[in-house]
Amino acid sequence: MEKLKINIVIAGRTYPLSVNNEKEEEGMRKAANAINNLISRYEQNYAVSDKQDVLSMCALQFASKLEINSLEKDSSSKEAIKKINELTTLVDTHLK
Repeated sequence: MEKLKINIVIAGRTYPLSVNNEKEEEGMRKAANAINNLISRYEQNYAVSDKQDVLSMCALQFASKLEINSLEKDSSSKEAIKKINELTTLVDTHLK
C-alpha cells in the first residue's frame, strides 16, 4: 500500500509527512490544528514570543493530559476489579 504525502503546518513551519490512510491524515491535521490553537492561546495569554518555549508548553500540556487519562483509567480499572472481587466474595458466601 502506498503512503499518502501530506504537509502539516505547526507554528508557521511546514512539515512533509507520510501517512498510511485518510483516517491517519485526518488525525494528523486535527492534532496540528489543536497545537496551533494552543500556541495562539499561549502567545496571547502569556506574552511568550519564543516559539521553543511555546512548543514546550504545548508538549507538556498534551503529554500531561495523556498521563492523567492513563492514571484515571488505571484507577478506574483497579476500582472495578476491587468491586468485582467484593461481589464475587458476596456471591460465594451466599452460595455456600
